Amino acid sequence: MSTKAQQNSIITDLSLAKDGHLKIDWVQAHMPVLNRIRERFEQEQPFKGLKVAISLHLEAKTAYLAKVVQAGGAEVTITGSNPLSTQDDVCAALVEDGITVFAKYNPSPEEYKQLLIHTLETKPDLIIDDGGDLVTILHSERQDLLAQVRGGAEETTTGILRLKAMEKEGQLKFPMVAVNDAFCKYLFDNRYGTGQSVWDGINRTTNLVVAGKTVVVVGYGWCGKGVAMRAKGLGANVIVTEIDAIKAVEAYMDGFAVMPMVEAAKVGDFFVTVTGNRDVIRGEHYEVMKDGAILSNAGHFDVEVNKPELEALSSSKRTVRRNIEEYALKDGRKIYILAEGRLVNLAAGDGHPAEIMDMTFALQAMSLKYVNDMYNEIGSKVVNVPYELDEQVARFKLESLGFGIDSLTEEQKSYLDSWVEH
Repeated sequence: MSTKAQQNSIITDLSLAKDGHLKIDWVQAHMPVLNRIRERFEQEQPFKGLKVAISLHLEAKTAYLAKVVQAGGAEVTITGSNPLSTQDDVCAALVEDGITVFAKYNPSPEEYKQLLIHTLETKPDLIIDDGGDLVTILHSERQDLLAQVRGGAEETTTGILRLKAMEKEGQLKFPMVAVNDAFCKYLFDNRYGTGQSVWDGINRTTNLVVAGKTVVVVGYGWCGKGVAMRAKGLGANVIVTEIDAIKAVEAYMDGFAVMPMVEAAKVGDFFVTVTGNRDVIRGEHYEVMKDGAILSNAGHFDVEVNKPELEALSSSKRTVRRNIEEYALKDGRKIYILAEGRLVNLAAGDGHPAEIMDMTFALQAMSLKYVNDMYNEIGSKVVNVPYELDEQVARFKLESLGFGIDSLTEEQKSYLDSWVEH
């Protein structure tokens, strides 16, 4: 138990730690890839003497990543990346394990931002970010804390979009690894992780049947693919809305109806937004929705479903069930928003399965080591996870499953490398 972590942390209640430890122990038992990396870090101590700041959805799987980074010699400080996804018992357990925590469930917007700033005021050498909040604050309000930062890794699509905009404008001051763009992230985390966890959150929150209902998936990136696939598996009729013609054709070829949102809004029972953009469901859509339509978001920020425009059309609003807000429209219809329009899989659930986050957080840990080793050579830009690290995570995963794969013979390698021997 660390007195320093207890003295410095801002959490809800340290007495909740017992339940938090049980949660962390459970996910650790189901994260064999990260366990293997932890063993390596304990031996090599790649972060010895360094400070690492982490901003991620602060639940058990994230907590275990923080402990793996700590095992590599780092002094770790962690905060949440969404006000409703932080689990207070997990925060307490981390403090008992010597990690400084600035996080609590459902802080005010002002308090939430201050917790991020407290995390940065530890003067980290390396950061792990989710959505780009830490990086944005460093480059705007707290440039006095920039000098010591060697680099970091970004978890999600939204954060990478912000980083690339900064890089394009010449504003980015240190290297960031785009973990979200790694194969072992978007093929598995974004598709299978989001697909399952979104419906976990919706089902546990609403306790309603999905089979036979019409589900509108807004955006057909890798997350949208997963959400649509799982909705189909639950027996729903699925409609996809898109702005990208290629993705729209892909959705059609995958067996889904494709139409503009203003048309889909008329027939949808469940709506899930996964675009990373704002106002993808807005006033013109509310005006034609069915009575009882249920809206949810799986994008990083709570801007995809426009709540002010819905409120303007409503005569009253009330909470009818935990994480369900009912908007009574002036014409008598009722529309429901889950988890305040925040990430439904985390604000109303436990996030992605442990086995999925095992691969993603293995990439985070290895990418953090990579950027620490190479920050001078990389320079101030956004870079992809090296393919060798991506493949290594996949090989560790296969080994944990007891599977093997083939290798090319020398003759096969020669054949593939030649334009003559065909």
